[in-house]
Amino acid sequence: MSVLRDEGEAVASRFVRPYTVTSGRTRSRGDELLPIETLVVSKAAAQLRAAALPPPQRRVVELCGSAVSIAEISAALDLPLGVARVVVGDLAADELVQVHRPQADESDRPDIQLLERVLNGLQSL
Repeated sequence: MSVLRDEGEAVASRFVRPYTVTSGRTRSRGDELLPIETLVVSKAAAQLRAAALPPPQRRVVELCGSAVSIAEISAALDLPLGVARVVVGDLAADELVQVHRPQADESDRPDIQLLERVLNGLQSL
C-alpha cells in the first residue's frame, strides 16, 4: 500500500535523509519513546488540517484513519522505525493523533510460553 501521492513525491522521498524529517532529533517533542506495537489513530481535526502538514506527518495522518501500529507506519511509509516514532510522538504532542499503548502486565516480562514457541519456530527453519 502506497500513501505517496504521485511519482514525483515518491522519487523525492527516496532522497530525503531520515534526520531531515525529524530535524536531527531522536526523541519526539513529548520526549516519550513509544513502543513499536503502539496503535495510532488520527483525530478528526487532523484529517481537516492534513493538507497543511509537512509530507511525512500528512502521510501518517492519512494512513491512520483506522488503528495502525508504529511498526506498520514505518513499513508503509518506508521510514526508519526511529523516525516513525518521532513523527508519531510529535503528532501526539500536537494532539493530531491518539496513541494507544500496549498494556503491560504486572511483571512487564514476556510470556515464557510465547518465547518458547518463537524459539521452536526459529529452530524449525
